[in-house]
Amino acid sequence: MSIAKSGDLVAVNYVGSFSDGSIFDSTEGMDPFEFTLGTGETIPGFENGILGMQIGEAKTLQIPAEEAYGEYFDDLVVTVPKTDFPPDLEPEVGMELTAGDPNGEEVMLTVLEILDDAVVVDANHPMAGEDLTFQVTLVAIK
Repeated sequence: MSIAKSGDLVAVNYVGSFSDGSIFDSTEGMDPFEFTLGTGETIPGFENGILGMQIGEAKTLQIPAEEAYGEYFDDLVVTVPKTDFPPDLEPEVGMELTAGDPNGEEVMLTVLEILDDAVVVDANHPMAGEDLTFQVTLVAIK
């Protein structure tokens, strides 16, 4: 029987949940999730958990935040003057925005608070600081 290794295109079914048990994502009712092992297409803890699995094998992956979307950094919550936003943009709490960082890379921001003359945004990944659990089944190695 074939074992999943780096470079393999794999297909998995999964249910992802937070440590409180609430489900944040699932392939239920959908096609399996396909990705190539060893290419960084998914979070490190998920990829490492699939390595060595056999087709049809099911297991639970407990993934700490540092192997998922990283730790939460308070210094990535910043206050931006409203004048820095395009004039036609009306920020709302919960809105996700894209901005350029000093290196020219795109950064996703989540609006946390609207002040009189500024907007508080969070540049952390929405799941930063979260330990994750995945119930996974390896469906195929292609």
